[in-house]
Amino acid sequence: MPGSRSNATEAGEDGRHVPVLLDEVIAALQPAKNQLIIDGTFGAGGYTKRILETGASVTAVDRDPSAIEAGRAMEKEYAGRLTLVQGTFSTLDQVAILGAPDGIVLDIGVSSMQIDEAERGFSFQKDGPLDMRMSSSGPSAADVVNRLKTGDLARIFNFLGEERHAGRIARMIDKRRSMEPFTRTRDLANAIEALVGRNPKVPIHPATRVFQALRIFVNDELGELVRALHAAERVLKPGGRLVVVTFHSLEDRIVKRFFSDRSGAGGGSRHLPQLEQRLASFTPVGKGIVTPSVDEAARNPRARSAKLRAGIRTENPPLAEDHSIYGLPNLPTFHETARS
Repeated sequence: MPGSRSNATEAGEDGRHVPVLLDEVIAALQPAKNQLIIDGTFGAGGYTKRILETGASVTAVDRDPSAIEAGRAMEKEYAGRLTLVQGTFSTLDQVAILGAPDGIVLDIGVSSMQIDEAERGFSFQKDGPLDMRMSSSGPSAADVVNRLKTGDLARIFNFLGEERHAGRIARMIDKRRSMEPFTRTRDLANAIEALVGRNPKVPIHPATRVFQALRIFVNDELGELVRALHAAERVLKPGGRLVVVTFHSLEDRIVKRFFSDRSGAGGGSRHLPQLEQRLASFTPVGKGIVTPSVDEAARNPRARSAKLRAGIRTENPPLAEDHSIYGLPNLPTFHETARS
């Protein structure tokens, strides 16, 4: 499924999960003894575990209550050096309760733990409720599919899923839900496949992009990412490092544009007057983008689309926020457009 992250991706020999680009993340983050690191996407704790082994302390955040509960044993093992916080990574500046961090790592998207649990409804590989909520609260994917206006569904599928049949699929959903609502993952996937058909030359299921779009919309993943990047800029100490791993082009474009703008290369917003020189708030780490090795991609198919970008916080103050640089559309919110 495009866009799936893995802070719990590849099963190791001991049965535990190994996150994507683990060595590369640690090399970019450079955690050390007595440092404070924020892991904004705790998942199964793969990054956190390796960071703790360097002697650093970690505040680990996850919006999924089941991930936090599963991490309590690790929190106990590293008592005094690991603090788990249930919440969204867009509130990083609020969870930095132990002081300004020396580093922040973000692994964007949905974890393989969530994908593999049928009852979470992230995937149609196993039938489950059409849910997709990372935090298990708020409107579900079923609410979106059954209650949003047809045109809004088409916009969501088109932009967030890059689905070329977005309009046809939205109209099919509208016709079908008037007779019987969609409540199960395979029901929706089968309906999309029946409409679009299966091209033997295309390896992914025809419902994949729609499921990606629904997941991103339900969890406001792109908005959360933008807010998290700016929160990291506000809270990191000078010399602190921000490391971000993304899994599809929409996420990577946001991160790329953020670092470009914050390094001064973006030149600021055309909508704001240049009253004074913009001083860079980040300098790049390395030559830009890092991708998985051939060996890692061969071992772990979910790692193939991963990209790592990183920056070092300068001593300059945070720059003014301008969300227009990310090119995000003004998508509907559920409560604005839900059908009565």
